[in-house]
Amino acid sequence: MSTKAALKIDWCTAEAARYAVENWHYSKQYPVSKNIKIGAWEGGQFVGAIMFATGANYQIGAPFGLKQTEICELVRVALRSHQTQVSRIMSIAMAFLRKHCPGTRAIISYADPVQGHHGGIYQAGNWIYLGMTSASFEYRHDGKRLQKRAYTGLNFGETFRRAPPAGTVKVPVPGKHKYFYPLDDAMRAQIAPLAKPYPKRPVDSKA
Repeated sequence: MSTKAALKIDWCTAEAARYAVENWHYSKQYPVSKNIKIGAWEGGQFVGAIMFATGANYQIGAPFGLKQTEICELVRVALRSHQTQVSRIMSIAMAFLRKHCPGTRAIISYADPVQGHHGGIYQAGNWIYLGMTSASFEYRHDGKRLQKRAYTGLNFGETFRRAPPAGTVKVPVPGKHKYFYPLDDAMRAQIAPLAKPYPKRPVDSKA
């Protein structure tokens, strides 16, 4: 009978996080926003990174009465083959974040139905489901998705603008599933009345 490798959660370097994202995340795209990088190790072997973004969206906390410094977004869960459940890795990483980033009261994240995702890892972690965001658009170039934030400037202030590469097309996409994780009891009590029933896993979906 095999022995389960011990899990370790700690800060990781930008290089390690980038490697994890470019090799083990479906998007293959490293976030352009300022971010927090937390690594995961099993039996001393690096198995991936969990990344949170702060300061990119100036209005992310406004609907919840939170300051920009009190909420962050979970932007990447980039893991290779591992033994520990993803929801447990995320839970420990979030506890690590709360300990080392005092004042953070909530985390928000999104599941993309375009990728067949419905948020199963958030449901397993007891996140609060807030419904779908509004329909939007994305940029695609040579059949690949581009990071919209890198070109629209919508999350970097009005002074940030750059044109996407020549040949880029703008494609309409449906909204994303929105999940919220309170980091204290008062915040959970405030947001709990907004909870909606969890969406079900789509047919043929793996996430």
